[in-house]
Amino acid sequence: MASNATDYIKHHLTFWNSDPSAGFWSLHVDTFSISLVLGFLFAGVFAMVARRASIEAPGRLQLFVEMIVEMVQTQVREVFHGKSKMIAPLALTIFCWVFLMNFMDLFPVDLFPMIAQWIGYAFFGMEPHHVYFRVVPSADVNATFAMSLSVLILIVGFSIKAKGLGGWGKELLTAPFHSSNPIGAIILAPLNFAFQLVELAAKPISLSLRLFGNLYAGELIFILIALLPWGLQWVLGAPWAIFHILIITLQAFVFMMLTIVYLSLAVEAH
Repeated sequence: MASNATDYIKHHLTFWNSDPSAGFWSLHVDTFSISLVLGFLFAGVFAMVARRASIEAPGRLQLFVEMIVEMVQTQVREVFHGKSKMIAPLALTIFCWVFLMNFMDLFPVDLFPMIAQWIGYAFFGMEPHHVYFRVVPSADVNATFAMSLSVLILIVGFSIKAKGLGGWGKELLTAPFHSSNPIGAIILAPLNFAFQLVELAAKPISLSLRLFGNLYAGELIFILIALLPWGLQWVLGAPWAIFHILIITLQAFVFMMLTIVYLSLAVEAH
């Protein structure tokens, strides 16, 4: 419905805001709804496979799920040095959920926005040009930053559980620079605390921006390809889609691995 390429790109990069006038407090309905549906899809498929699991005659879906679970368990055993029954399910959830969110980038860029425009016009009388719907949650920095903040909360929680509140507080003031002299320790405490805050802040920022940047760039490239003539769309779109499969898988794996590494560091003494 766009009159030119600029309007087309802007339309595809605009979120469905619950209340545009609310500014910071508005909700990206498309990001939230797609993430929720994909989360239920992941949980539902894995629960179904678990209930129907068969040792004698496993199906292809069961073998596929078992392959993913085994891969995640292997990474957890090799990277996480503490003891926690939560890490493997958490890593599995992160990998599968982020992968599904990334995978939405492989659908045709006009498919879901056109469906949303048709529903908005047919049932609510909305002008198609004013209907926005983005289907790649991981291309929304709000979603990636929310996930990384959840990881930060887990980092702090695991640190306190492993070292105690006093031990964690002591670490904030005595690492990375140590001093056996009490006066030196007091002098270094503010510097250590500042470094610890920077390290804690850098972890969610790096997690969120890495995932967001890669998926936003991929989404933008698909939008630019969609502006080309139909023949060129296939010539350029197919190779990019094949290459993008590697990107979406790698980014899900990196997000999972960094989470495991950060949680492993959180339970180790410094």
